[in-house]
Amino acid sequence: MALITYIVEDNQTILENLIETLEEIASVKVVGHAATETEAKVWLSLHNGNWQLAVIDMFLQEGSGLGVLAGCRDRHPYQKVVVLTNYATADIRQRSLALGADAVFDKSNELDEFFAYCIAETAVVTPAI
Repeated sequence: MALITYIVEDNQTILENLIETLEEIASVKVVGHAATETEAKVWLSLHNGNWQLAVIDMFLQEGSGLGVLAGCRDRHPYQKVVVLTNYATADIRQRSLALGADAVFDKSNELDEFFAYCIAETAVVTPAI
């Protein structure tokens, strides 16, 4: 079963490469994406329960990933939210985890760990959507 995934990323090149790689190496189906905090929060709230993984960048065209994380606090237990950012400082990691992120990965040196996390999540039994 494919992991229903939503991506919040404002860099088009990174977004395209991320989608391509996730769909190639893991059983992932990307169902949408956003480049702004507002767009992401609206989509995630309108599709509450209809996604299993949200991948969130910190710095967006408008707003921030922290705002998106705050909007995901009332998700179902099977819904995972991870931060994938170039700015995975100790402060960003702490703030992200405090807002409910399941994991935080640095784009520049933790991509292997991020992809391994996604692959592992596809093995978890989740409700049919």
